[in-house]
Amino acid sequence: MIKFQKKSLGQNFLIDKNIVKKILNLTNLNNKNIIEIGPGKGALTDEIIKRKPKSLLLLEKDNELSNNLKLKFLDKKSIKIINIDVLRFNFQNLNKQKFVLLGNLPYNISSQILIKLLKIPNLESKFTDLILMFQKELAEKIIAKFPSKNYGRLSIITNLKFFLKKKFLVSSNCFFPKPKVTSMVLHFKTIKKQKSNIKDLSNLERVTNIIFSNKRKKINKSIKKILNKNKLKKIKDLDLNLRAEKIEPKMYYKITELFEESQ
Repeated sequence: MIKFQKKSLGQNFLIDKNIVKKILNLTNLNNKNIIEIGPGKGALTDEIIKRKPKSLLLLEKDNELSNNLKLKFLDKKSIKIINIDVLRFNFQNLNKQKFVLLGNLPYNISSQILIKLLKIPNLESKFTDLILMFQKELAEKIIAKFPSKNYGRLSIITNLKFFLKKKFLVSSNCFFPKPKVTSMVLHFKTIKKQKSNIKDLSNLERVTNIIFSNKRKKINKSIKKILNKNKLKKIKDLDLNLRAEKIEPKMYYKITELFEESQ
């Protein structure tokens, strides 16, 4: 029996069955290959099993929770449980079958998990749907449209490989222990045809980090840290007098492509 929440792992267990069903009703799970990040005590897991998935892979960092899940689902041959930090799990080793990814993500590492997922090579060939829960404030930055007050690095990077299909809020009353924040569930679909020829997402991270590091200033100085004069001439419609938040995503993708050419 799990007696204590481990604050270091950002554990807040989902206990509202109506929310569990609402999450799982976002897509068809029948005969699908499912991965669940941080199953905890199995609130989502129990309901996933009722949907009769083809296979179910559970990634749980907490040793005690992982052992409890292994005992709980000992007779379920289609369920595999791995005691691992999701940030250390190698998604590239997944077989060619497509997966639906689900997760009530720990608040303290949710943005790191998102970036890790976005960096998976040939992401669209491994996942069809990603249904993830974030802290509301972070979720709003992830899905922010251009231009808006929440638009920034996270939305630019996410927009490259995901498109938002649906979202909804989850009250703090739906968890135990009760967090101090509201959560938001985001249902992403992977983009089959990529919006750019960026080879390494880390380069888009670097480009946006440099430009947004002085977001209140014009980009004319920061852009010179990324591209030389010859490369800059190739982007005729880039206004160097703009600030970082006034530049749309496709321009960041173009800048990154040129940056990669110069490496």
